[in-house]
Amino acid sequence: MKKSLKLSILPILLIAFTTQTHAQQRSSNRSTKTVTTTTTNKGRSNKIAKEKVVYKKSQKKVEAYRTLPNKTVVKNNNHEYYISNNNYYTYTGGRYVKTIPRPGVRISTLPRGYVTVRVDNRSYFNFEGIFYIHTGNVYEVVEPEIGTIVYELPSGYERVEIDGMTYYEYANVLYEKVQVDGTRAYEVVGIIEL
Repeated sequence: MKKSLKLSILPILLIAFTTQTHAQQRSSNRSTKTVTTTTTNKGRSNKIAKEKVVYKKSQKKVEAYRTLPNKTVVKNNNHEYYISNNNYYTYTGGRYVKTIPRPGVRISTLPRGYVTVRVDNRSYFNFEGIFYIHTGNVYEVVEPEIGTIVYELPSGYERVEIDGMTYYEYANVLYEKVQVDGTRAYEVVGIIEL
């Protein structure tokens, strides 16, 4: 009885150990992942008027907090952003409201877990849908190039419709679901004008 019990538990332990090891490898490799894209849309801006975009949800959930732990302040064009736990906030009405930084915001270090995205000969650093480039000794928030490929959408994306077609939007960047070598991916197809 003991021998058959040991033989039936051994495969279960082996499967559990293998699954745990695989999960640890995926999470530890997240910051070193590099995605390479070759764009064919050079020079095409693909700006989309905000009026043409129809959001599937009528209202977006607003995250607001009275205090933020370990916040740092970043200024851009007389506007202050507060960064806490790799998220950006503005301060309004006595609360810190989660927001998305506009292009031009500069930070000294990238958030942990960023993904390097190579587009032609340029490197972008993507963290949760925010794209950065390395300029001098800082990292600047920028709009990604049309044709840029990512393999995951950020957690706060929204489904939108433009001229009857469904897209995914985050940080005013429009993505379309595509297949790359048999794998689901998302291609940047436009930027919503503010």
